[in-house]
Amino acid sequence: MSTFNCHSTLLLIRGFDLFAQLTEEEYEELHVIHNFIEAGKGEYIYFPSRNNNKLYFAKEGYIKIGYIDEQGNECIKEVIQKGEIFGHLTLEKNNSLDEFAKVYKADVSLCAFNVEDFYSLLQKKPLMALAFSNQLGKKVRKIETRLINLLNKNVQSRLINLLIQLIPEKDTSNSVAIERFLTHEDIAKLIGSSRQTVTTTLSELESQGLITTTKQHIRIPDVNFLKKSAMSDS
Repeated sequence: MSTFNCHSTLLLIRGFDLFAQLTEEEYEELHVIHNFIEAGKGEYIYFPSRNNNKLYFAKEGYIKIGYIDEQGNECIKEVIQKGEIFGHLTLEKNNSLDEFAKVYKADVSLCAFNVEDFYSLLQKKPLMALAFSNQLGKKVRKIETRLINLLNKNVQSRLINLLIQLIPEKDTSNSVAIERFLTHEDIAKLIGSSRQTVTTTLSELESQGLITTTKQHIRIPDVNFLKKSAMSDS
């Protein structure tokens, strides 16, 4: 993992909605130039119980968040995408994470802040604190929805809901294409199913005209109709 040393880092970080109004002085306070990093495929951002008191923002790429079970198997909790946050979300100092964060599929660009620096900035910027709270709330609701789906919905509904969650937040169109960055095995772990069942269910969704698939994308021609299908199949 290496430092991303570039004079354009201020412009890069302003690409996040949360930091759109960041001044140059506040940018300097966050020490961004020292915390903008790139990591290669397969590298760990952090390990279980390794306390680094940092909050991360994904600039590019995908990050796998997971844990190791008692049998030594790697279990996936979620996959972080561009624009999402992870790490010490509660901003608690010295609160160890019982999880790992690992670069997934391809190289990633991240912005990492010390919890103390970030918390200090939020105290000075009430609007940024509100924006951060809203972003964190969306993340919590996403996790809650996934847990409820695991408990109460069948495999097809769980798979549909995962596909809907993978739609980029800023894409509000009713016809979308989702990049196929998850393997069937990964999808199975995320929805509590098996790889074979995921493969079969995707084929069923395609035969019903709810999705079309290519090697690069899963296309959803009618997002609203797909959502209704998930509700009726619960």
